[in-house]
Amino acid sequence: MARTAGSHSDITGPRVRDAALRLFARDGYAAVSMRRIAGEVGVQAGALYNYTPDKQTLLFDLMRDHMTDLLAALPDHGGDAASALERFVRFHIGFHHDRPDAVFIAYMELRNLEPDNFAVVEALRRRYEDHLEAILRRGADEGAFAVPDTKIATLAVIAMLTGVNTWFRAGGRLRLAEVQDIYWDMVRRSVGGR
Repeated sequence: MARTAGSHSDITGPRVRDAALRLFARDGYAAVSMRRIAGEVGVQAGALYNYTPDKQTLLFDLMRDHMTDLLAALPDHGGDAASALERFVRFHIGFHHDRPDAVFIAYMELRNLEPDNFAVVEALRRRYEDHLEAILRRGADEGAFAVPDTKIATLAVIAMLTGVNTWFRAGGRLRLAEVQDIYWDMVRRSVGGR
């Protein structure tokens, strides 16, 4: 397929992804057309197909890449369970703070993935959850945490930490590091940590 005159794949491709990410997060996947993404990028709608086969693939790629980046950046969970959990809490808040649109899409647009794409993203999400659950299980085994069900605790902790994105804004009353301190204390207490 011929590329649009003046288009550069190493520039336009990332711009397509950035525009789709921003529009999907702001208006929802169902409300955004390929024509609208093209308009944001400043190319003709047909030119988008040089960068992605369709809107579903674009959504899937954004979600998969977010989860792949998240997993690649995970801190080591070695050492004692309490230290590993603290690293996880601080990491989760910091990583997600820098990517609010990707986080919103990763949680709110799952319903729009086709079954095969959903299965891939869900497997990546499960790997992330498994990382935290392994920390909680180890802490329970060590007697450092009192967690009656590590799976429920895992989902509760992730939901609590991800919620920071809905309200925290840089330049507000608290700095991000202060929020991480407060959330670490709340998570520690919620799992019965000392």
